[in-house]
Amino acid sequence: MITYEITAQVRADLIAAYESYMRDRHIGDVLGTGLFASASFSKSAEGRYRIRYYAYDQAALDDYLANRAADLRRHFNDHFPEGVELTRENWTVVQYWPAKNA
Repeated sequence: MITYEITAQVRADLIAAYESYMRDRHIGDVLGTGLFASASFSKSAEGRYRIRYYAYDQAALDDYLANRAADLRRHFNDHFPEGVELTRENWTVVQYWPAKNA
């Protein structure tokens, strides 16, 4: 499994709008591409977020980045032209351990 991770630092006056947009629109749009198995949206501190999308495989992530990401990023930038700093990183799961009682 491949994890596509985005970290966002959001300006204080945009936090409510950003959370709403991510929950109500953007994450659903990304999952709607059919290229990801799931996603998570986390917060570590005021205005600092992490979004993880779990791609089925490298080919799915490559397809997303080559054919879908530009439009979704443009839509995001239309809503947040400033005040949100993003970093993106890809991770490959080397091994996964489910809990024994799961």
